[in-house]
Amino acid sequence: MSRDGLLPPRFSKLHKRFRTPGFATIVAATIVAIPALFMNLTEVTDLTSIGTLFAFVLVSGGIIIMNPRGKDKGEGGFRIPYFNSRWFLLPVWAIVLIVMFATSKSAITLSTIEGIEWPEWIFVIVAVVLTVAAIWRQWTIIPVIGLLINLFLMSELGVTNWMRFVIWLVIGLVLYFSYGTKKSRLRNMDIQETVKES
Repeated sequence: MSRDGLLPPRFSKLHKRFRTPGFATIVAATIVAIPALFMNLTEVTDLTSIGTLFAFVLVSGGIIIMNPRGKDKGEGGFRIPYFNSRWFLLPVWAIVLIVMFATSKSAITLSTIEGIEWPEWIFVIVAVVLTVAAIWRQWTIIPVIGLLINLFLMSELGVTNWMRFVIWLVIGLVLYFSYGTKKSRLRNMDIQETVKES
């Protein structure tokens, strides 16, 4: 990220002996370790999990946007196997729902539905929209299932973790838009190419 200019150049310097980004490692470890000293371990692991799961959601969503039918090969020649969501997604949902109801210890009632928190509602809404879109547009099922599983796991982490996650996300976006977009080498190259073409 710092080589592209999204972070100050100091972050891209490698340690002379170990050839690792030593400064970036120390800064990241400090930012993570100090709050971890004062927080509950479960809260720390949940916050770490929600960030990692969000990264997986972004990757799966990116695959759907860039290569929804798995037809294009990437630079390395890798291609996602194509399994049409139109034929496979509804049976997968049927299996999931059957297992869910079969293993449920209590019947689903209105009070159960009232106890659902907003992250779970977000998952339900996104799952329905994504399922309809995947079936309608015949996307490959692998990134769709990846996105749904990771979003489901995120939704189970609770409202407090979502609030913390949103705060960290906002801080990251502020840093990116206040510093990174102005200093990005890739963006500046695109601007120079646009000027040359004009």
